[in-house]
Amino acid sequence: MLQMSRLREGRWEGILASDKAPEIDILHLEKPIGKPEIEDMGKDRWRVSVAIPAQLLSEGILSFIVFDKVKQEQIGEFIINAGLPVGEDLRAELDLLRAELDLLKKAFRRHCVETGAQG
Repeated sequence: MLQMSRLREGRWEGILASDKAPEIDILHLEKPIGKPEIEDMGKDRWRVSVAIPAQLLSEGILSFIVFDKVKQEQIGEFIINAGLPVGEDLRAELDLLRAELDLLKKAFRRHCVETGAQG
């Protein structure tokens, strides 16, 4: 389970419950944004942090996906809204759904290649 901790000084931090050191990527538009730092907090809890690249920050809504590389699945997400206030969360949700759909398409295509299925 992943919980948002905070966004401070350009770094996103989260707390992840796991019995072993996690292997994760933080993705924006399907691309890793940098190598996450992982710190053992004891009691099967890990602090995960990553710098948000300044070149990504612009007006609008940015969606990020926390992706477990071992399980090949999304384990969390976070959104940064910059610039003018958003009237509704709908745009953020739509952006996140697009990112999740892109991940599902990749996983489905990989599954088809591995099983020889037509898709």
